[in-house]
Amino acid sequence: MNVPRPPLKPLDDALAELLGFALALDSVESVSTFEADGRVLAQDITASLLVPPLDNSYMDGYAVRCADVLLAQVQTQGVLPVTQRIPAGSAGAPLAPMSAARIFTGAPIPAGADAVVMQEDCEVVEGGAVRIKAVPTLGQWIRRAGEDVTPGAVVLSKGERLTPASLGLAASIGMDSLPVVRRSRVALFSTGDELVMPGDVPPEQMKPGTIYNSNRFFLRALLLRLGCEVSDLGIVPDRLDATINALQQAAQSHDLILTSGGVSVGEEDHIKPAVQTLGSLHLWHLLMKPGKPFAYGRVQNAHFIGLPGNPVSSFITFLLLVRPFLLRLQGVTQVATKSIAAHAHFTLPRGDKRREFMRARRNAAGGLDLFPNQSSGVLTSAVWGDGLVDNPPGQSIAHGDVVRFIPFSELLG
Repeated sequence: MNVPRPPLKPLDDALAELLGFALALDSVESVSTFEADGRVLAQDITASLLVPPLDNSYMDGYAVRCADVLLAQVQTQGVLPVTQRIPAGSAGAPLAPMSAARIFTGAPIPAGADAVVMQEDCEVVEGGAVRIKAVPTLGQWIRRAGEDVTPGAVVLSKGERLTPASLGLAASIGMDSLPVVRRSRVALFSTGDELVMPGDVPPEQMKPGTIYNSNRFFLRALLLRLGCEVSDLGIVPDRLDATINALQQAAQSHDLILTSGGVSVGEEDHIKPAVQTLGSLHLWHLLMKPGKPFAYGRVQNAHFIGLPGNPVSSFITFLLLVRPFLLRLQGVTQVATKSIAAHAHFTLPRGDKRREFMRARRNAAGGLDLFPNQSSGVLTSAVWGDGLVDNPPGQSIAHGDVVRFIPFSELLG
């Protein structure tokens, strides 16, 4: 008896449903600001001081009064005596009338000065004086106190994924440690008796029908890039008892169990009955190419996601579905994938009935070239390309058309 398949689910609907299951982890830990890159803030970070704390100089040059420079242009051909030297890290004395202070980048502006003239617009003259060759404007090259941060300002927000710039900003307000959501714990395994690990069997001794397990390598790398703690459980044999045992073990100490392969409908695909034996499963057929089969479920207290076995399908469904799921699980608030507009330097006479994500890369002319073989098994397309053309169902593309392009830089960080 043929069981009718469910209708194809649009990707956006699948993602919204998937994110609905991703309740943010509530465990918080404090980590050194040095070690917090890529982590997710568990609470707002509020400043308690001014940054910078004092008016300071943008440039190496001379601190002056604008009115004094105007007067010196008439009386002394722009020459003013230099009465003090103010390096960064020291405080100068109030600026005497009709004088200049030698000042360096980051040094506090002396009281009375209202501008800085960069040294390129000055000429040192005999007798410890300087000729100002350009009349400054009020406030020129002065970085004002609190220009960057003011007390009470939220400088970094809860749910923000920290970047190198974020760490510098946190350090600028004195934060030597930061409260972050703990890392997601992910168990990773592959299913399939046809899979062989590189190094176990040399290429010339591979049996007919066997292939090297590539998915395990890129999935682990993608998980690590997202800041996850990864337990690599290897390759599980194509047996129901082995699959159930692997899932039971993984569920005990992980937030997510991630598998590739075994989510189709073949007799040797045991993921579906194994997950259903231990918990619940939603098996989706996605309206996207590549990446049609996709599964989400629960095994005890752990989330379960099953990816298709074809490498490009597995790669792309991870980027478009698993990545935002894990970000949300770790407390990130903004997880939407961003695309940019780009010109197609290729033609697609007839679009697929599914939403298609085609591997492409930018060319020297600023347009997009398409990899010639878009098969879900051709992993070289993902290495060659630097992003994905997001093409709606049934959409043809003419040379020069504007298309949506998702750079891999948006998806791999």
